[in-house]
Amino acid sequence: MTRKITIFGILFLLVIGQVACGPRGEEKLVLNAFENYKTAILNNEGGDAIKFIDSRTIKYYSDMLELVKTADSKQIETLSILDKMMVLIIRHRCSKEEILNFNGKSLVIYAIESGMIGKNSVTNLSIGSIVVDKNFAKGQVVSSGQKMPLYMHFYKEDNQWKIDLTSLFLISNLALKKMADESGMNQNEYIFSLLEIISGKKPSGEILKPIMEK
Repeated sequence: MTRKITIFGILFLLVIGQVACGPRGEEKLVLNAFENYKTAILNNEGGDAIKFIDSRTIKYYSDMLELVKTADSKQIETLSILDKMMVLIIRHRCSKEEILNFNGKSLVIYAIESGMIGKNSVTNLSIGSIVVDKNFAKGQVVSSGQKMPLYMHFYKEDNQWKIDLTSLFLISNLALKKMADESGMNQNEYIFSLLEIISGKKPSGEILKPIMEK
């Protein structure tokens, strides 16, 4: 009887070990994706970082690029403050020729290598607990060692875990809106002041006009 219990116990541990190793293996791959992305950002290597950025993020930048080209001032006013900031900073920093030659992927690479997606966005960030569900995973955001009530999303695409940067855009938009509200300026004034600080160049009202009209 004891021998049977022992054998059963060993088999039980082996099964549990195999079940546990599966998620741990995937969790490690998710973590590796984040670490590789972070390293690429810190080294301004847009071409490397893009390998770990998912199709949802690329689509977002493609959509923003279309707005950069075509959105007039009335349409810009309907955007969230984060989207508005994205459209205006691209118009402010990039030439018409550059914009017309961008696609979603190349725009992300440019944003990384030009500092629009800066090192400070990841310097103090790490990923804590990770939950994997088939081709989706979420990792708790840890900032300067503190666990945050935020989760970064990851999707497995072409057998590679990739980061969905848009999963943090809602909280980013709320934070940006709060800062604008507290500044005493309207959103456009606040964005213009940020653009001047970021670029060292005062933005022109021309950036409210669609690129395709220039």
